[in-house]
Amino acid sequence: MQMVTLKDKQFKPYISSDKIEAAVKKVAAQINSELKNEMPLFIAVLNGSFMFAADLMKEINLPCEISFVKLASYHGTESTGKVNELIGLNQDITGRTVVIVEDIVDTGNTILKLTEILKSKNVKNLKIATAFFKPSIYKKDIKIDYVGMEIPNDFVVGYGLDYDGLGRNFKDLLVIAEK
Repeated sequence: MQMVTLKDKQFKPYISSDKIEAAVKKVAAQINSELKNEMPLFIAVLNGSFMFAADLMKEINLPCEISFVKLASYHGTESTGKVNELIGLNQDITGRTVVIVEDIVDTGNTILKLTEILKSKNVKNLKIATAFFKPSIYKKDIKIDYVGMEIPNDFVVGYGLDYDGLGRNFKDLLVIAEK
């Protein structure tokens, strides 16, 4: 992949789809092993996690369900710091093992809000899976159970991640190019 311009920013290749695929398989293997006696409900956070959720589900080899929620906390390249629930969960999850499926965990604001919502619904066990994790800026006390890849605090697009709605469709991860 070569340089890509999205609106006013240029992005360069960063992580190949082959490396992402290997990371997804690693996460799936962990989940398959740790939750082999469960029937987990995966809750994918839209819009960003749609690619990761789809690829992850293809690798999960135990009985499971998937549902989707939509939360938002970004505007452009900056986190607003405020998470708004846009589309909620419409099923009873009492006593269930739930795996939150995120595209990326950086500040942790979305994870904090979602775990509060899900814990109030009396889940049995709550796990978090993310394709990408930025440990340098994550300051929450919530464990991230399954991490595909750790990355630095750079703004990235592709594999479901976007810049003002653009770039989600790239199979590779791209990073903002230095000016």
